[in-house]
Amino acid sequence: MAMAGISANRLELLQIADAVAREKTIDRKIVIQAMEEAIESAAKARYGAENDIRCEIDPKTGETKLVRVETVVETVENENTQVSLESAVKRRAGVTIGDTFVENLPPLDFGRVAAQNAKQKIIQKVRDAERDRQFAEYKDRVGEICNGTVKRVEYGNVIVDLGRAEGIIRRDEMIPRENVRYGDRIRAFIYDVRREQRGPQIFLSRAKPEFMAKLFQMEVPEIYDGTVEIKSVARDPGSRAKIAVISKDSSIDPVGACVGMRGQRVQAVVGELQGEKIDIIQWKAEDAEFIVNALAPAEVTKVVLDEDSNRIEVVVPENQLSLAIGRRGQNVRLASQLTGWDIDIVTEAEESERRQKEFAERSALFMEALDVDEVIAQLLVTEGFGTVEEVAYVEVSEIAHIEGFDEGTADEIQTRAREFLEKQEAERETKRRELGVEDEMAKVTGVTTSLMVRLGENNIKTVEDLADCATDDLVGWVERKKEKGVEAIRHKGVLDGFEVSRKDAEDIIMSARVVAGWIKAEDLVQPEPETLQAAEGEAAADDEPAAGA
Repeated sequence: MAMAGISANRLELLQIADAVAREKTIDRKIVIQAMEEAIESAAKARYGAENDIRCEIDPKTGETKLVRVETVVETVENENTQVSLESAVKRRAGVTIGDTFVENLPPLDFGRVAAQNAKQKIIQKVRDAERDRQFAEYKDRVGEICNGTVKRVEYGNVIVDLGRAEGIIRRDEMIPRENVRYGDRIRAFIYDVRREQRGPQIFLSRAKPEFMAKLFQMEVPEIYDGTVEIKSVARDPGSRAKIAVISKDSSIDPVGACVGMRGQRVQAVVGELQGEKIDIIQWKAEDAEFIVNALAPAEVTKVVLDEDSNRIEVVVPENQLSLAIGRRGQNVRLASQLTGWDIDIVTEAEESERRQKEFAERSALFMEALDVDEVIAQLLVTEGFGTVEEVAYVEVSEIAHIEGFDEGTADEIQTRAREFLEKQEAERETKRRELGVEDEMAKVTGVTTSLMVRLGENNIKTVEDLADCATDDLVGWVERKKEKGVEAIRHKGVLDGFEVSRKDAEDIIMSARVVAGWIKAEDLVQPEPETLQAAEGEAAADDEPAAGA
């Protein structure tokens, strides 16, 4: 088609440009520009590539004008495209540097090779323009659902015809065990659009949680208009999903709105997701309450939150254990994804056994440390004392009021507790010195002798060593695996076993950097909210133009 356009008359040239622009959905000017470049390339092959040859096609008449251009310069570097001012004045009076001489060239008679090269140039230019148009059209559609037709299936990857572009659904972004054939209509979520060498790649997904959220938005008017909000989604594609919703209008039940009359709304989504079972859960601001809801349909007896490590222990009756965990851990895994908490599920019997074990361990600790009999040790544990430090430094009255104790007994117990702690501290100090941990470490806020021993055992022996640590090094981190069915892996930190939160670890590291002289103490001071607002107000006032300016 393009080759015919090169040798065609004026009218045919414009008709071809119009047809190509319409077929490829690109600007007609781009096609005409491609033709001009193709003719220029062919002319340079005929007259010499060193010449400055330009072609211009009139977009209204189709008339082709071919010229050779010479530019007037002070010093000639290329005789084929430049002419000196001295020579130019002889050819035309009044010329100045930068003016051009234009020489009309006769119409070009294309040979077979020249026509083929011109055709390739036009095809490439049109293809590049088409790719730019596709990228510009789809880069702003990330996060939308699109409809298309299955064009082909390659090694499990589905190529989708979107009308004016092609998208790809990779095998791991398809719903498992979902079979599609050529010509099937398909809906998918656009999650990425990237420029690639072979054109823009539009990546689609039917497995991402966002796809299900968008389907609910299409089916539920209350979600579309913002009355009901989807707070989080967790999916095991093709099998089960959980979605947490909240209503901004107290008169609207968010779960009922998503289910619809006789379940019509949720069934429409289930049908699109190949029968995936969906649990719709009411979102709660209270973490414990939300987690209990997320574990539905299992019933929960008790929850214990550990906010420092972002873990929660859920106690369930024996007959609810398998239901709470779900097949291959599916229910607890989805609940964990939905809430953002690591969930440990134990039965009432296991919790009772663990509590008995803790009771026995604490009783044994007090018997050894305080040199008391089992009855006294158990009385202390029953009253809520868990460590020797608690016994040593509470008010004497808190021990004296225990049934069977008096102030004399309480004083004696506290004295023994403090002696035990002093002996322990002396042993740690000796070990700290043996490990080579420098004395300067004691200046770091939050670092105790026991912490210094643990740090020394892990080859952190100077303030600089500690200042160079990352928070994860001290408290560990959780590696969440993307593979389906793979549990998150907990990597231990240097201070595992100590009651050191992530915030505490950050403060210790920053204090070490101050002691090491890496930063100044005033750099750590956060401005008070009122001071911050005042500073922002002054800055805004400075930005405003002065009156009368």
